[in-house]
Amino acid sequence: MGGCVGRESGDRQGHGSSRNGGRTHRKRGGRNEPLKKDKLKWKSDYPMTEGQLRSKRDEFWDTAPAFEGRKEIWDALKAAAVAIECNDHELAQAIVDGASITLPHGSLTECYDELGNRYQLPVYCLAPPVNLISERSDEEAPEHPEPQAAPKKEFQLKVRLSTGKDLRLSASMADSIGLLKKQLQAQEDIDATHQRWFFSGKLLTDKTRLQDTKIQKDFVIQVIVNQPAVPD
Repeated sequence: MGGCVGRESGDRQGHGSSRNGGRTHRKRGGRNEPLKKDKLKWKSDYPMTEGQLRSKRDEFWDTAPAFEGRKEIWDALKAAAVAIECNDHELAQAIVDGASITLPHGSLTECYDELGNRYQLPVYCLAPPVNLISERSDEEAPEHPEPQAAPKKEFQLKVRLSTGKDLRLSASMADSIGLLKKQLQAQEDIDATHQRWFFSGKLLTDKTRLQDTKIQKDFVIQVIVNQPAVPD
C-alpha cells in the first residue's frame, strides 16, 4: 500500500531468538533532522476526491500497527501527521520529540524509534495530492453516467409550504433535496435559495436524498419559504 515498517538488520553480535532480539540499538550516525515545514507535493495516479483520500488514510492507519513496530509509535506518528495537516508544525515536532522518533531526512516518510525500528508513512497520509478534486454535487451530471440498475420509480411527493399552500411534486427516492428545490422553483416561482425543507423536525440539506429521510407514501415535507423583503 506504499507504507510499511521495517527494521535495520540486527547487530551481527546480537543474540536471542525472540522476535525483538534482532532489533538494532545502534545510532544511525546520530543524524536527526528537525521536521521540515515545507508541504509535500505529489500527484495521484488518478484525480482523487476528499472522500477517497480519507478512506485511503483510514485504511493505512487501521492496518499500520500490524506491519510490526510499536503501536505507541504508530499512534504518535498518526497524531503528528494530523498536526501537520492542520498546519500546527510546532505540535507535530513536539509529538515526534516526545516519542523519541528520529528523522534522518526531516520527514515522516522515513523515521526510526529509539530501538532502531524503521517506520515509513505514505505521502498521502501527510498531504493531499495536487490533483485533489471536490466531491461532485448531486445536481451535476456525470461526464459518463453510470447505467441505472433499474428505472426510477416516481411518486407524488406531498409538500406543505409555510404560506399554507399544499402541492405535489413528481419525485423518486433517489432524488436529492437540491433537485426537488429546483423543481419547486420552476413550478411555483420560489427561488431555491429561499427554501428550507424539513421532515420530522430535521432540516434537510441539498445533498440529502429522499431515501435517506425514510419518508413513506402520504408523508408530508414542510417547506419554509423565506421571501426577500420588498424595498419600499
